[in-house]
Amino acid sequence: MTLLRLLALVCLSLLVSCASSKKTSQDYYDGPRAVFVNGQAVAPRRAPAAVHRAVAAANAIQSAPYQYGGGHGRPSSGLDCSGSVSYVLRRAGLIESTMPSSAYRKYGRSGQGKWITVFARSGHVFMTICGLRLDTSSQGTGIGPRWSTKPRNTKGFTVRHPAGL
Repeated sequence: MTLLRLLALVCLSLLVSCASSKKTSQDYYDGPRAVFVNGQAVAPRRAPAAVHRAVAAANAIQSAPYQYGGGHGRPSSGLDCSGSVSYVLRRAGLIESTMPSSAYRKYGRSGQGKWITVFARSGHVFMTICGLRLDTSSQGTGIGPRWSTKPRNTKGFTVRHPAGL
């Protein structure tokens, strides 16, 4: 009887630990990671051309300030979250026009991508490319798009990816 109790206790503890774990942005990528060289992200050599273009586009906006509504076709001096993601995906050839954050909940295909994953909810969107997170809120409110290696809790976000990537 004690062996049965011990087995039940072990199974229960495993269930509790799995249920209480929080998924982060880092949990959605297990491929070759981008690296930083002289402050710029560099995609793995074998990554598709669209991924290399996405990384180059994200590198180009690293010093942009945050501006609500920035990056959606009207004059602006900065980018917001969806403007940043839209800029990167447009430069990579993966979308034709900008989208607000909530529209990314239906973008591409469901689930994580092999190279690029987009995390969207009403009011915010961010993305990972080769394991690096591009986010406007990675270092606090009011900061423009920046690379981050720190994981972010993804609770409440819809996880999507460009088809084939």
